[in-house]
Amino acid sequence: MEGAASLVLPLIGVVAVAAATFYAVSFTELREKSFRDLDEAEEKGSGGGGGFRSSASSRERRARRKAEKEARK
Repeated sequence: MEGAASLVLPLIGVVAVAAATFYAVSFTELREKSFRDLDEAEEKGSGGGGGFRSSASSRERRARRKAEKEARK
């Protein structure tokens, strides 16, 4: 019985390491694919896809408020 246990524990360790390696490699490949897809989408410059439209910057808002304030005077 001890002989079987001395074979099973290292085998379980090898299987666990193989599974962890598989998941790590798969995750890395998925991440790289996602970055490639993102880069391709940005290169295409499609306005409606995946990206976001930033709101007016604080400088633009400040300039607009200043122009409105001066227009009231």
